[in-house]
Amino acid sequence: MVALTSLSPHSPRPSLSPAKPHRRPPPPHATTPPRGRIRPTAAVATTATADGGDGTADDYHSTIRSLNSRGRHVPRKSLGQNYMLNTRVNEELVAAAGVEEGDVVLEIGPGTGSLTAALLAAGATVVAVEKDKNMAALVKDRFGSTNQLKIIEEDITKFHVHSHFLPILEEKSHHKKKYAKVVSNLPFNVSTEVVKQILPMGDVFSVMVLMLQDETALRLANAAIQTPEYRPINVFVNFYSEPEYKFKVERANFFPQPKVDGGVIRFKLKNAGEYPHVSSNKSFFSMVNSAFNGKRKMLRKSLQHICSSADIEAALTNIGLPATARPSDLVMDDFVRLHNHLPKV
Repeated sequence: MVALTSLSPHSPRPSLSPAKPHRRPPPPHATTPPRGRIRPTAAVATTATADGGDGTADDYHSTIRSLNSRGRHVPRKSLGQNYMLNTRVNEELVAAAGVEEGDVVLEIGPGTGSLTAALLAAGATVVAVEKDKNMAALVKDRFGSTNQLKIIEEDITKFHVHSHFLPILEEKSHHKKKYAKVVSNLPFNVSTEVVKQILPMGDVFSVMVLMLQDETALRLANAAIQTPEYRPINVFVNFYSEPEYKFKVERANFFPQPKVDGGVIRFKLKNAGEYPHVSSNKSFFSMVNSAFNGKRKMLRKSLQHICSSADIEAALTNIGLPATARPSDLVMDDFVRLHNHLPKV
């Protein structure tokens, strides 16, 4: 068994005790983030197995047995199905979200139930949304009948949180105000859609912790202005939340092994009273998206459909920016001030 090891002195949790490795440790560059801008707080280096809380060790062999238990199930690339083989990674996700006894957690794409087991072991009630009916049945078989787990067969991008999830949250919280959490080893192919769907729901969720492609997690948490990675999604993320990159998970921890490493990101959702003040969220993001449609153009050109170049230049000058500013020059607060100074927005 190979232990989960911390490769950074700034790990968010104490390092787990190392055990004899089955392979050489990763080369030093594995812990260095792209372009040296960001240093992860911790890194999950190699595969480990541990009890998932239901007597099942979520390693390679148990995962294969589980997938074959209902007939030979081949992971579907179209659904982004890559199953976690390392129970300790799941425990780190649960810890990053601060899941406690009595919490209600939305899990997206439970797969074989390895993260579900860690959430249940922490005392949470789990609402698992699974698009693949075979995997939904597998998770039901694994955990049997428990009032701590509800499985909903649905595409998360079509899942209506307020009608399907809120009643469960209200029941479990005895109709007192309580925020839920989102914890998911997310299929990589729906990551941006889920972020856009959940982040504006600060009235329902307090925290969202996701396993994404490492590059995506880094970009969402840390993309700097005046870089190619800086996009409208960064403005969106910072408008609705406080993002924090947590740790990297090597691709060897998944089955089938993807071509990229995973990365865990934590979003602390803002409630409506904490959002930047704009006259309309819809018009604000419409302006931001229009600005980035002509990313290399000056704003006085890319926003001409909103108001005149002269008005745009005047607004930029009023907020202390040059009249020649481009969208990649503005942080989220700059976009807010620009929106509030444009006459026709």
